[in-house]
Amino acid sequence: MEKKPFVTKEQVEEIVKTWPTPFHIYDEKGIVENARRVKAAFAWNPGFHEYFAVKATPNPWILEILKNEGFGADCSSYTELLMADAVGLHGHDIMYSSNVTPDADFIKAAQLGAIINFDDISMIDPYMQIAPVQDTMCCRYNPGGNFTLHNEIMDTPKDAKYGMTKDQLREAYRKLRDYGVKNFGIHAFLASNTVALGYYPKLARILFEVVAEFSRELGIHFSFVNLSGGVGIPYRPDQEPNDIMAIGEEVRKAYEEILVPAGLDDVAIYTEMGRFILGPYGHLVTKVLRMKHIWKDYAGVDACAANLMRPAMYRAYHHITVLGKENAPCDHLYDVTGGLCENNDKFAIDRMLPEIHEGDYLVIHDTGAHGFSMGYNYNGRLRSAELLLRPDGSVKQIRRAETPQDYFATLDYPGLKDER
Repeated sequence: MEKKPFVTKEQVEEIVKTWPTPFHIYDEKGIVENARRVKAAFAWNPGFHEYFAVKATPNPWILEILKNEGFGADCSSYTELLMADAVGLHGHDIMYSSNVTPDADFIKAAQLGAIINFDDISMIDPYMQIAPVQDTMCCRYNPGGNFTLHNEIMDTPKDAKYGMTKDQLREAYRKLRDYGVKNFGIHAFLASNTVALGYYPKLARILFEVVAEFSRELGIHFSFVNLSGGVGIPYRPDQEPNDIMAIGEEVRKAYEEILVPAGLDDVAIYTEMGRFILGPYGHLVTKVLRMKHIWKDYAGVDACAANLMRPAMYRAYHHITVLGKENAPCDHLYDVTGGLCENNDKFAIDRMLPEIHEGDYLVIHDTGAHGFSMGYNYNGRLRSAELLLRPDGSVKQIRRAETPQDYFATLDYPGLKDER
């Protein structure tokens, strides 16, 4: 599969007249089309609701686009709750999934009417002391062991800090029932960034079976099953993308085989996809500042790990296009690096690319989720602007770039000011 940027060299050269590199830019048209594909994949379930994972791309302009498509918000902090509130999401359009949760977060979530998703049984009594019981509440399940697909270990829930054991889950539902909860949800996240048809269907079967068992045993009503996220994207050009329609169909089969015979055909399916919804529709655009030739050839760019942490943190692959050289042969070997005082500040290692010169613009692909949001300020580096490419070809700034004054704003020290 060839990865093509959604911006051209000519577009970038026009954009930088107003907003210099580096910047993250998002493709609104692609986001909306993908959101509609997700809704179509689960249209068989009348109660289907996607709760976009705010942590993936925490920008209210993005949340507003998705709200207009009927999506809610999956929040995990006080700040994310404020952002959901700002775009007009309230009540059951917010799922609050957190861990090690401060009291203030629970109180705010309750004020907004969000569905509370308890990560641990120990959270329930403290919550009830500070916030009202709700008609609908949720618990997070961790089945332990390894999560496997086709005998391949996809992830290891036994090592994850999230969720409850099955025995704890059963007791948590009893406790919530006794507090007066009327409707229940179950939630689990067992593997990250899976590019495999089988992930959601296998997870669905696990959760559907628990729902059928606990409905009988405890006499409680489950109103939804939340499959969370984990549906991934093909970061590498040789990977096949997930077929969301096929995934939705396999979940439907599991639903009809397990829940329908149990008389649970009113259970809604919820999802919380951040990476799948936004990942492919974001680019980090950066300019080559310096070429260095020592033991290796280095292309030094004006972005750094502060703008995109995944390659430095996980050695994650992100495809790179040299704008204007899309059809040139990839016959030069480079490390593409940022300017942090960290040797792991590299976007690519031993990557074959077209010949690069100072002044070239690079597109780093698939940064629409967990890109800008994981930024930081090491070395006093400042986070970039975020831009939105509108369907008509115009560009809107949806977050300005930080300035030194922003960086110094929390310091109470005389003489610090923005000198630019």
